[in-house]
Amino acid sequence: MSEMITAALVDLDLDATATTKQEAARSLAERMVALGRVTDLDGFLADVAAREAQMPTGLDGGIGIPHCRSAHVTEPTLAFGRSAQGIDFGAPDGPADLIFLIAAPAGADDAHLTILSSLARQLMNEEFTTALRNAADAAQAAALISGDQPAQAEPAPESVPTPTPATPFRIVAVTSCPTGIAHTYMAAESLENAGRDAGVELTVETQGSAGFTRLTPAAIAAADAVIFAHDVPVREKERFAGKPTVDVGVKAGINRPAELIAEVRGKAERGEITATGGAASPVESAGESDDGYGTKLRKWLMSGISYMVPFVAAGGLLIALGFALGGYKVDKAPSVMEHFIWTDTTSWAALLFQVGGLAFAFLVPVLAGYIAYGMADRPGLVPGFVGGSIAVAINAGFLGGLVAGLMAGAIVMSIQKVRIPAPLRGIMPVVVIPLISTAVVGFLMFLVVGKPIAKLQEALTDWLNGLSGANAIILGVILGLMMCFDLGGPLNKVAYAFAVGGLANPTDGSLKVMAATMAAGMVPPLAMALATTVRGRLFTKTERENGKAAWVLGASFITEGAIPFAAGDPLRVIPACMAGGAVTGALSMAFGCTLRAPHGGIFVVPLIGNPFLYLLAIVAGVVVSAALVILLKGMRKPVADAAADRALAPEEAKVPVAA
Repeated sequence: MSEMITAALVDLDLDATATTKQEAARSLAERMVALGRVTDLDGFLADVAAREAQMPTGLDGGIGIPHCRSAHVTEPTLAFGRSAQGIDFGAPDGPADLIFLIAAPAGADDAHLTILSSLARQLMNEEFTTALRNAADAAQAAALISGDQPAQAEPAPESVPTPTPATPFRIVAVTSCPTGIAHTYMAAESLENAGRDAGVELTVETQGSAGFTRLTPAAIAAADAVIFAHDVPVREKERFAGKPTVDVGVKAGINRPAELIAEVRGKAERGEITATGGAASPVESAGESDDGYGTKLRKWLMSGISYMVPFVAAGGLLIALGFALGGYKVDKAPSVMEHFIWTDTTSWAALLFQVGGLAFAFLVPVLAGYIAYGMADRPGLVPGFVGGSIAVAINAGFLGGLVAGLMAGAIVMSIQKVRIPAPLRGIMPVVVIPLISTAVVGFLMFLVVGKPIAKLQEALTDWLNGLSGANAIILGVILGLMMCFDLGGPLNKVAYAFAVGGLANPTDGSLKVMAATMAAGMVPPLAMALATTVRGRLFTKTERENGKAAWVLGASFITEGAIPFAAGDPLRVIPACMAGGAVTGALSMAFGCTLRAPHGGIFVVPLIGNPFLYLLAIVAGVVVSAALVILLKGMRKPVADAAADRALAPEEAKVPVAA
């Protein structure tokens, strides 16, 4: 550890240079650059910001631990800053006064990462943090962190040992975070300390960057309950099937371990089990048990949509290629099993169309099945898929799939809360839960909610088909604004899901919606790429490099390509992107452009109705967004940049200021 931090990497008066977390990271990173530990300041800070965007790194107790693995780091390095005023790193209890910037190379070896993980555990020690707050100089602070000077504490009064039961309550836990450097080990330390205080036997498997040692099968078998505190999927999760489980984000393991232990202990006493196994759903990597209903609902829906999109992409593109090769009569072609001529283009077109149609038929069942999976794990799959299939059979379409998935997940979750005798727990996730939940979902879909949803789906389809003139343009504006507001976030996904849902029963109106949605989603990265090319002096070196990649990302309909620009300057970039997206969406609808493929960007232009006007709509939106962002940044530069560059970005201050 002494090689990772020296007195030169310690700033005990961070208030002099920083009042925000971005300024704090830059101030500490500059010390790393001065020692040759970081080669590209802006590139490294972009990696730190990207990690911070995944989850705030502030912890209870006045601690901030911005950290990342980066190609711009030459060797594992730790910088420490102390702030008397405190700096907000997103911790629930307020600002942090102890800030640790942890920098690990992209290919850091296990030995160094193990040292970093030991620091993360030390931060849970109140004696250690108190000693750092009282350190008189930088050398003393560096010695404390490196372990060369142990933290001194007042001797604790002798306590009478508390008798423990002969057979203690046993818990096994798994902790993990995206980088596997800090939060993983801090959560483990916090849980272990709380376990000792509660008199339970708690063993933690840390799935971090320093590797992990699997819990033994005997330890898992003997455990009475399981705690998952994780922000990435748990590896080999099926090992813990059939145990009472609490599943939360890693920060919950750090901030409220005693509550988690009490919660899982209560589940065990009530006989509640969680059927765990297989790959983690996309929503498992985020979300704690205290999430609001709206947040949970969004995550459940995103789970279904994320699994549905590959079926939509494969099926939609194959169908579009079939139409491109065989014309619009290809849907009347006989089955290729009965009639296929190897040298006939129409036969190949029919083959593509029919394969794509079968793939597309899975759209609604997969949507419903994986919404239920996101809610209730694997037992939700069967009733979800069956409910989605019923939605297709009764013409309830995309809306029916949404309702069926939510119903299936809710029913399974309700069944899982019933107290079950221990001998029957093994057959619950395999037999009892699928049987009961599927029967209930079938009854509800066929006899209760199916017909009203089918009527609503029919009304929505008729409305889309009837769109023309100003109404169509207004819808295009709304879709464009939604696609560009959060650049791949929840609102963007809602607009995309609305467009893709229309492809389940394609009509002229739904094909126009799909075209406008994809066109607007291409605008933000293409606009940023154009702006960095035209007026590169308004952007940092890292942004100019990102601008080169944004050409390809935008052309491929990957809206997220604009996120690095929005993260650095949201008040200028996001409004500019929204304006361009609204223009493109409106023009696409006005031109009557259609699209049968749900993805592909410019690579599916030959499959677009009115392709030249479609490209014109995209170009118009890109020009509007690029011009606006250049104008807004240009207005800022003459007034603010001289002071801002000196205070926050000394490296960028060397870039000539635009006229």
